[in-house]
Amino acid sequence: MHIRERKTDNLVIGSGAAGFAASLRLLQLGERNTVLATDHVNAGTSRNTGSDKQTYYKLSLAGDAPDSVRQMARDLFRCQCVDGDTALAEAALSARCFYWLAEMGVPFPSTEFDEFMGYRTDHDASCRATSAGPYTSRMMTEALERRAGEEKLEILDGRQLLKILTHEGRALGALFLVLNGADAEAEIVWADNVILATGAPAGMYRDSVYPASQIGGSGAAFEAGAAGKNLTEWQFGLASKNPRWNVSGTYMQVLPRFVSTDEAGGDEREFLAEYYPDRYAMLGNIFLKGYQWPFDAAKASDGSSEIDLFVYRETVVRKRRVFLDFTKNPGIEDIDFTKLPEEASQYLAKAGADFGKPIDRLEKMNQPAASFYREHGIDLRSQRLEIALCAQHNNGGLAGDAFWESSVSHLFAVGEVNGSHGVTRPGGTALNAGQCGALRAAECIRIRHLEQAAQAPDEEIRRDLRRQAAGFLALPDGCCGTQSVASVWRSAAERMSRCGGVIREEGQLKEALRRTREMAVNLGQYTKKPSGYEIGAWFRLRDMLISQIVYLSAMLDYCQTCGASRGSALYLDASGERVSERFPEQIRCRLDAGKWGGRIQEARLDPVTLSVRCTWRPVRPVPETDYFFENQWRKYRERWHIDS
Repeated sequence: MHIRERKTDNLVIGSGAAGFAASLRLLQLGERNTVLATDHVNAGTSRNTGSDKQTYYKLSLAGDAPDSVRQMARDLFRCQCVDGDTALAEAALSARCFYWLAEMGVPFPSTEFDEFMGYRTDHDASCRATSAGPYTSRMMTEALERRAGEEKLEILDGRQLLKILTHEGRALGALFLVLNGADAEAEIVWADNVILATGAPAGMYRDSVYPASQIGGSGAAFEAGAAGKNLTEWQFGLASKNPRWNVSGTYMQVLPRFVSTDEAGGDEREFLAEYYPDRYAMLGNIFLKGYQWPFDAAKASDGSSEIDLFVYRETVVRKRRVFLDFTKNPGIEDIDFTKLPEEASQYLAKAGADFGKPIDRLEKMNQPAASFYREHGIDLRSQRLEIALCAQHNNGGLAGDAFWESSVSHLFAVGEVNGSHGVTRPGGTALNAGQCGALRAAECIRIRHLEQAAQAPDEEIRRDLRRQAAGFLALPDGCCGTQSVASVWRSAAERMSRCGGVIREEGQLKEALRRTREMAVNLGQYTKKPSGYEIGAWFRLRDMLISQIVYLSAMLDYCQTCGASRGSALYLDASGERVSERFPEQIRCRLDAGKWGGRIQEARLDPVTLSVRCTWRPVRPVPETDYFFENQWRKYRERWHIDS
């Protein structure tokens, strides 16, 4: 396969909100020789996902509720397994990045006096959250892309990341497959700095609310030597299967009916009634799923996350289908809203939605949320919505320092691919973290260039990397199996959802890891020899399997080291307490209760053996800062080479 080459100072990979932000921040700081590469500019999570009102988490900017940068940093730090320096950076830059987006035209709502008010999101008690509606991240991405066009950012579309090129622990560029037709071509982009903004390895799970276009590129980073961080920590939540969309917030607060059927759609059953003899207690927990949408191990016992387990039981254990029905009230024809738990009763009354059927309440409280499904061919006034418990967000990812630089020098990770979030992040922090991380990475790159000119690798190093790239591109030539890429992918993704999803058990993790590693090592013996368009799919499958190996290894290590349930995962333990008295399978677990919240797990892949080594370290604390103005002013001038 022919390999063409080009050179740039800075290479950004990914065209979501984080990738465009990183590119623009570099241009703003004077790094004009910057290129953005993407497999498809309109693909990815930022542009193609959302929820009832997709949340952006930021410093409080309205009203008289007290808030501060350090208070927000402390709140983020308390989310367990969070490094304090990144928490402080995310808090310090949240207002700056938020206003930047607002100035670019993202329609975040404000009062008539231009205060940006907020609301409470999951894992948050401060009302820092805001939203531009169901498509907040899409609006952000589109606004950033418009600005990128104005700034004449060079975009290499149709570039699938295959390999990050490194020498002695430093990133020097990346190898891409050029997606321009049936004839496969490749391209090396040499770069002084590489910013990875490819999102999570979302294709790992069968039960997923990620858009189908979200694949990720974490496998390439692991093979390059980048360490993973908190890879055990995913978020799982209820989501519609088609279209893939989170049914959080208002979708739950309007109290829909939960119905299950057999595979053919018969044997209809309103199954939550089996577990709740008190219908108003059931309605209270349904309402709380809006605030508490991600599955939370701490709320699985007599809390709102019981509902996630009951849906899981219907779909995974009983092999049935589950639907939300907005056409009828659950359990009873007419709800006496005064009998609801106080929080639900007061909320619905204040919203003027204490009447009618779920669809009436939804259209009253959040018309865009109802309109979304109508725009996608489902009229909630007459049709049910099929749901499942799905992977929604990776709180873990690549390990990074306070400038979002990975353990590979000059390789930065921004957006969801960076594991800055810990265990119980407040909803919406991901959008803030992507913008803040983009700015921090760009600042680090600019400061280095001010301090010293970039040095290109010598020709001998480049020749060696070219040979490595050519050998990598030849891997599909050895395929001699009988299975299609799609069939192998389905098998691996189903196994990941079953063994590495919301319920995890040591024996199943061991077997899943064994099977996945064996599949990755012998991929050429499983799959048919790809050609044309299939070559890209084959490399995506390989990247996904490598990601699964690292993630499953981290989960198994956590299970053997700690084994306590936390976040969005239950680790089965026969010596533990029953998760829920209402759950027939008598799942037993131990809750972490924050014991391990001060330690971070990191995972490193051996690219030759595909073995993974996991280590643990203390969290980095929130830095103590000298706020004396003259001292910091002097340091600022020195850092940015002002007056020098």
